[in-house]
Amino acid sequence: MVNFGPSDTVPERFRQRKFHQHNATVTLMRTTPDECRQLGEEIGRKVSASRGPAAILVPLRGVSAIDRAGESFDDPAARRALIESLREHHGAAELVEIDAHINDASFAQAAAEKLLELLRKKEK
Repeated sequence: MVNFGPSDTVPERFRQRKFHQHNATVTLMRTTPDECRQLGEEIGRKVSASRGPAAILVPLRGVSAIDRAGESFDDPAARRALIESLREHHGAAELVEIDAHINDASFAQAAAEKLLELLRKKEK
């Protein structure tokens, strides 16, 4: 998503997009599949440039509280575009796909375990 301030701060060129009014001072705009592809490429490029062990954990069922099935930013095509782009651009970084939502306990557990694994690798 893209964050803006109050709704009147959203540039005119974006006014027809999908929005979520988080509160009076935060307006969120849903990214399109094309933007998600670009984000996946950028994330992959930056993480693969890491000097140490690196991994990208991808929650397959959504990446924010409102990007979950049935929520206001639920967009399977955008999620798919991000995931496919990460698959293509993760480089030497490990890509771990987890069949969970980012806010699920199972995703948090997997992220904690991966972090500990990476820290142990770095110590060697």
